[in-house]
Amino acid sequence: MRLTNSLVSLCTVCAALALPAFAQTVKVTPLGGIDGEFCPQDRALIFEDPNGTRVLYDPGRTIAGASDPRLGKIDIILVSHMHGDHLGNAHNKAPNSGTCANPDLSVSAMPNSLVVNIALAKNSKIVTGSEMPPFFAAKLKANGGNPANSMLARFGGSVTVGGVRIATVTAAHSNGVDPEYIGGELGKAMAAAGIAGDVGLATGYVLRFSNGLVTYLSGDTGITADQERVVRDYYHASLAVMNMGDGFTTGPAESAFVMNELVKPNAVIASHANEVGTVDGKVRPGSKTEAFIKAVKVPVHVPLSGKVMEFDGAGKCTSGC
Repeated sequence: MRLTNSLVSLCTVCAALALPAFAQTVKVTPLGGIDGEFCPQDRALIFEDPNGTRVLYDPGRTIAGASDPRLGKIDIILVSHMHGDHLGNAHNKAPNSGTCANPDLSVSAMPNSLVVNIALAKNSKIVTGSEMPPFFAAKLKANGGNPANSMLARFGGSVTVGGVRIATVTAAHSNGVDPEYIGGELGKAMAAAGIAGDVGLATGYVLRFSNGLVTYLSGDTGITADQERVVRDYYHASLAVMNMGDGFTTGPAESAFVMNELVKPNAVIASHANEVGTVDGKVRPGSKTEAFIKAVKVPVHVPLSGKVMEFDGAGKCTSGC
């Protein structure tokens, strides 16, 4: 009997050690302007794979430079497009500086961008599609970094970094490079003419984590047929991060249509509200954020800055939502 009990105990331990990665969760941490709130400039999210790989998506303007203590280790940076509120042309001087309605954007990150400054400080890989990689490679090289850290993943292809598979998908949005990033006489001439640099199409992303979670990052896209045929039918995304701010991006009704009829994920993280989405951590009545939540048929999670959410392989929030 004693031997039998020992064998049972040994088998139990072995089974626990053999549990696959899908039994673990992906942690998602919003890095917004004000702790516990969802504010107009909030874009940045950190995804942490169960294996420890950390992915920073669209740092924007709410991370207080490369030394922001909230960052920690950053292995990969994803940039959906080159607009300043995603690339980071300016940022706050410290976490929680300014207010939700009037964020502090007093520190310029030009001509490098916050993305490049973080990548240099953290030795991160910058993964982008279209013609964006040469731009980032040149910036890294000019600042003493490794241009090979700028990696390409074009539509229909993917790269795997740190166990996370990264594919780019269509995003219907503009993608001009501000002449200030270019500088010199060429930059001045472009600014005077009112034109921006061309680095190809904007992108969204589909990430596959080691626990099996497939996540769609929309970027600033409008409605596209690819959201059904590619994101849903091919990649089978179960969690989506969807912009819904209207005007500059898809509005709440249109974004709800994308979620309900095209992507059909199991859960959604709202993004890019361009408004004060919450007050004291509660969704503001009459807001676009509220309209989006009410219109979507699956759980919508509001990314309150600093509050960690955890998702299982099926896109279900298991903690922090």
